[in-house]
Amino acid sequence: MERSKIIAILTGAISVILAIAYLILVQLLDYRDMKPAPISQVVSPSAVTISHIAEFRILNSEF
Repeated sequence: MERSKIIAILTGAISVILAIAYLILVQLLDYRDMKPAPISQVVSPSAVTISHIAEFRILNSEF
């Protein structure tokens, strides 16, 4: 009975340490100053849609 009690306490301590480390990590990542991506690197959704429509027409015109 003594060994199982020690393992339970050890497991609980490890769990608490991991939880605190996770909270610290989340706070550090949330604290960073996030800058938006430059407009030149953003892909236009309309260009992607047009290319898919053109590809669809090419594939279906063969039949």
